[in-house]
Amino acid sequence: MDIQNIVKNLHPLEIKVIKSFKPGQELTSELLQKELDYKEGHANQAFSWLSGKELVSVVRKEAFVFYEITELGKSWAENGTPEEKVIAFLKSSGSHSLPEIAKALSIENKDVGSAFGLLSKEGVLKMDAAKQASRTGKDSSPRMQMVKELLEKALASPDGILNHADLEKDAQEVMAGLAKKRGASDAAFRIIEKEIVFYSLKDTVEELLSALDAAGISGNEIGSLTPKMLSTGEWKNANFRGYNISVPPARLIPGRTNPYVNFLESVKDKLSSLGFEEFDGPLVETEFWNSDALFMPQFHAARDIHDAYSLKNPTHAKSIEEPFLTNVAQAHTDGGNTGSRGWNYAFDRDFTRRLILRSQGTVLSAHQLAKAKIPGKYFGIARCFRYDKVDATHLSDFYQTEGIVLGNEVNLKTLLGFLEMFAIEIAGATDVKYVPGYFPFTEPSIEVHIKHPVLGWFELGGSGIFRPEVTKPMGIDVPVLAWGIGIDRMALMALGLNDLRELFSNDIEQVRLRR
Repeated sequence: MDIQNIVKNLHPLEIKVIKSFKPGQELTSELLQKELDYKEGHANQAFSWLSGKELVSVVRKEAFVFYEITELGKSWAENGTPEEKVIAFLKSSGSHSLPEIAKALSIENKDVGSAFGLLSKEGVLKMDAAKQASRTGKDSSPRMQMVKELLEKALASPDGILNHADLEKDAQEVMAGLAKKRGASDAAFRIIEKEIVFYSLKDTVEELLSALDAAGISGNEIGSLTPKMLSTGEWKNANFRGYNISVPPARLIPGRTNPYVNFLESVKDKLSSLGFEEFDGPLVETEFWNSDALFMPQFHAARDIHDAYSLKNPTHAKSIEEPFLTNVAQAHTDGGNTGSRGWNYAFDRDFTRRLILRSQGTVLSAHQLAKAKIPGKYFGIARCFRYDKVDATHLSDFYQTEGIVLGNEVNLKTLLGFLEMFAIEIAGATDVKYVPGYFPFTEPSIEVHIKHPVLGWFELGGSGIFRPEVTKPMGIDVPVLAWGIGIDRMALMALGLNDLRELFSNDIEQVRLRR
């Protein structure tokens, strides 16, 4: 090991670690933040540099799960949970239908439906033949008590975070129904998964430490001269880091088209060459087209798979196109002309006008059904928005490629052929599998998964055959294949990336390296 060369290239962040800790001692980012007053980024950078110089080694890695109370959770703790409000309302007002309860308490239909479902299983509420909910005589349940305790415990915590390992088994089971990792805007707790890496300095740093002391390097050397130092004269007594004039300057490379934009254009070219017509639509949509037209019940927890952003002003569209509004409302209420019994509830024509940012590309397919040719093939690349925890495979705004194929001859085998094309020919995957899925608007429903060389298996997207409750209200009476593929995830494979965030990186050097 060339000690003198390493000493010249050590950064103060590395030097302080070497001088503050002994070989063999377990070190973490949190420890450096606490003991050396580093920020998290500085701590991680120090470990990265020391690893590159082979001065530290990874001892072990541990995964931890935490639960952070959300604004909704704080509201529940202060004003009561939906279950508590429903019980109190029925106790004072007698039997009511679920929509009546939702209207009286200003709670969304789906939340009242979820609350009733839990309470009926626990024997707290019941429903008669007239669809009227009422109390059984019980005012609470063990689960409700545990929810209250968890909320109070989180509020008492300085940072509002609970450690999964600190919870009893029954509390962990209750927390599973309260916490969400993705789209936690309507959950009481947000799941935070964190992997902590434990490092230790190697024995070779002892020799390095002696060389640092001999050179009089403390780690407090200054790397840049500031206007303040010049004006105060502080620079006269300061120790500066050495400047290596032999380091070559960075080479500037001319710009070119963003590789992700090129990828999106290639997908469009591919589908257009197969005879698909492209469709598009606005970013702001109504609940009607985003969910109701896709036979997603207004009160049901199935709508939770799309955590949409609502518009503050204006909040509602003026109207919904006819006859689609009436047809869809009838399909939800009693099935209408679809051959279905519907969802058997009173369709809320005010709620359906609520404006949101589209949460899925399938909204474009719903629009297209109303004007599609038979037979026909259509596709679109849509920017979608959902409240989500951002990680290597999830973003809060993302692209989907959406498509439908209409015709008397199309079937499940046709759909599997399109999914294979997306996975192999466009994404470049070699390992593909299909698993059964659930979507309120398709039956059967299929998820296609691909295997990434680093991230492993992940879902590429969902697909299926539209239910009659979706197609017939739009005037379509032939089979319709539909899919919504995460084109961002396809790009991970096609561009050889390991993190979705790299697609939208502002690091120009990283962008230039992509092909």
